[in-house]
This record gives sequence, C-alpha cells and structure tokens, in this order.
Amino acid sequence: MKPVELIKLPIKNEMELFEKKFKDAMLSKVPLLNRITYYIVRRKGKQMRPMFVFLVAKMVSNGGFDERTYRGASVVELIHTATLVHDDVVDESNRRRGFFSINALWKNKIAVLVGDFLLSKGLLLSIDNEDFDLLKLISIAVREMSEGELLQIEKARKLDITEEIYFDIIRQKTATLIAACCGIGAASVGANNDTVQQMRKFGEYIGIAFQIKDDLFDYSDEKIGKPTGIDIKEQKMTLPLIHTLNTCSKKEKAWLINSIKKHNKNKKRVKEVITFVKENGGIEYTTCKMNDYKNKALAILENYPTSDYKNSLLLMIDYVVERKI
Repeated sequence: MKPVELIKLPIKNEMELFEKKFKDAMLSKVPLLNRITYYIVRRKGKQMRPMFVFLVAKMVSNGGFDERTYRGASVVELIHTATLVHDDVVDESNRRRGFFSINALWKNKIAVLVGDFLLSKGLLLSIDNEDFDLLKLISIAVREMSEGELLQIEKARKLDITEEIYFDIIRQKTATLIAACCGIGAASVGANNDTVQQMRKFGEYIGIAFQIKDDLFDYSDEKIGKPTGIDIKEQKMTLPLIHTLNTCSKKEKAWLINSIKKHNKNKKRVKEVITFVKENGGIEYTTCKMNDYKNKALAILENYPTSDYKNSLLLMIDYVVERKI
C-alpha cells in the first residue's frame, strides 16, 4: 500500500464523503465555471491538507467529529486550489499535476477570475455557517501567503536573502496553510485555544520541513516530478544555496551570484553550481535543518495518547521528509 493510502486509512470514509461535499462547495450558476471546476476536481492532488484537518480533529477529540470539520476541510481545499490557479498565472506555468493548467486552457483572465471565485466560495462557506473562528484561521493564512510570495519576489531581485528571511518566506508561503489546516482541525471539534495554537505550530513545523525537502529536490540525482536545477534557473534562493553563499570565500560567492544572475539558463553552469553546493556541505546542512523541524513536530505529538489518528500523523511526518516527489 502506498504511504498516502496508509495515512488515509483511519479517515477513509470521511475522505470519501469530503470529496462529494467539496464538489458541491464549488457549484455555480455559470456553466463555464462548472466546466472549469469539474476539470479541477478530476485532476485533484493527494489532498494532504484535508487529511491534516481530519486527522488532527480526531486526534485531539479522541475520535470525535463534527460537520464543521468537513466545512473546515472544504474551506482549506478551496483556498489552496485558488492559490494554485493564481500561482500558475504568476509563474506563467502551463502544467499542473501533469495536466494543462487552467491558464493554459482558458487563458490568464479566466484563470484569475476562477481563483477569485474559489477564494470567495471558501470564505462564504465559513460566513454562511458562522464558523468565524475557522474563517479567522484561514484568513491569516491567505494574508501570510500573499506577503510571503511578495517578499520572495522582492528579495529574488537582489539575491540578498539571509537564512532568517528565507525561513520567514517559507513559513508564510508554504507552512502557514498547513498550520491553518491543523488549527482548523482542532478548532472544528471545539478544542481550547491552547490546543488550537499548539496544532497550528505542529502544522507550521511540518510545512517548513516540507518546503526544505522541496529545496533538496533541486539537487537530487533521482528522476522526480520537477527537473533538477529548476530553482537556480528561476533564481530562487533555496537553503542549500544560502548556506553555501554564507560559508564560501568572497571570490566563490561572486562566482555563485554571477552564475545565478547571468548564467542561470546555461545548463553546464547550473550543473557546476549544483556540484559546488554539494561539495560545500549545502545538502548536509539543509537535511539537518529539515530534521530539526521534523523533530519539533514529533515533540508536539508526544503530548497526545496513542491512536490510529496519531499514528497516521506520525506516518505523515515521515512521508514529508522521505518522499521522492
């Protein structure tokens, strides 16, 4: 059985019902929108985020569940889908999950409007049901994701990202939505504020480890979903590169920055940068940092009794740092 299927086992029924509720949450009176959202639903990803919502909800309440939990998971998935649609426009990307992206099939104007529609659907789902505590958690995530993306764009122009700024960016860009998933899972079953905040932290740590793992893929020799060196080609400052820039000589630093700024489309030069980062301890340092965040997440789970839901979350943490794509 695949790792994701194993993780899903204790919430298999909930996930099946969720898919139906999620489809219903996307419905519109506009036929074009329904055609596009049908296309989105058919090409769904692993649905890790709803899994976080359900597993955390059940773990903190000893198997309890609420209709609010389904709504929370739907809100998260609607917002996540909206950000992916908008991301593809921002990145001028024509592919998503191996299929054509919305902007590739229906052009940018429609893709932006579809993203806006999904965002409003998510927010209204919470407002209509007076889930204001869940709405607050997701709204914080949306704000932080936008700020993180803009911070990255600003810093990428100058290539002056410190490790501290890097962690700020990935906490906001990637980790904040997983933090919201875990917080919403706890809040949906009536957990107290301390538990909600603790679960948010848990999600944040996993989200940071997830993004660091993504950074490592850029230096991987294995065949994966994204090509090696793509982050360098796009002038994205990843942790292995930041660490190498901070520890190499002035001359080497000048060569690295020049390579990324002016030779990032040159395959041979990109390979040389990857080799240099590997030889200067960038990969070991990054792996160490990833495991630090993994251990912080594990430490939070130690506060909860053993259960199928906790075991699935433990599997999820392993999957995040061991995955091949």
